[in-house]
Amino acid sequence: MATTIMIVDDSPTMLMSIEGILNKAGLGVVKAASGEEAVTTLQGGTKPNLLITDLNMGAMNGIELIRRVRKLPGLQFIPILMLTTESQQDKRNEAKSAGATGWIVKPVDPEALLKVIRQLVPGA
Repeated sequence: MATTIMIVDDSPTMLMSIEGILNKAGLGVVKAASGEEAVTTLQGGTKPNLLITDLNMGAMNGIELIRRVRKLPGLQFIPILMLTTESQQDKRNEAKSAGATGWIVKPVDPEALLKVIRQLVPGA
């Protein structure tokens, strides 16, 4: 079965950019333009191998999204990457305590992103 990555970002440009990187690497992509949309999609039965989320989004930020995802059945242990322009340590700590697996600062280098994904999802 193909590896599926869920990308959550309120920027259509970022969604398109990350989707392009992942598609080129042969990975399946599910997109959500907000935390709320991501939760709805996941509650609907979508089970990605990895979730990549932005930190700063509208009503539900990335940290809140991680907290919500961690409470969903079957998704407690899914790797979650925070992809953001923020690099402050306190934000990183907050994301980690919410359940984030890793942190990547934008702009993202495609090779670096794929390397992290392959570490978290063997066979990706």
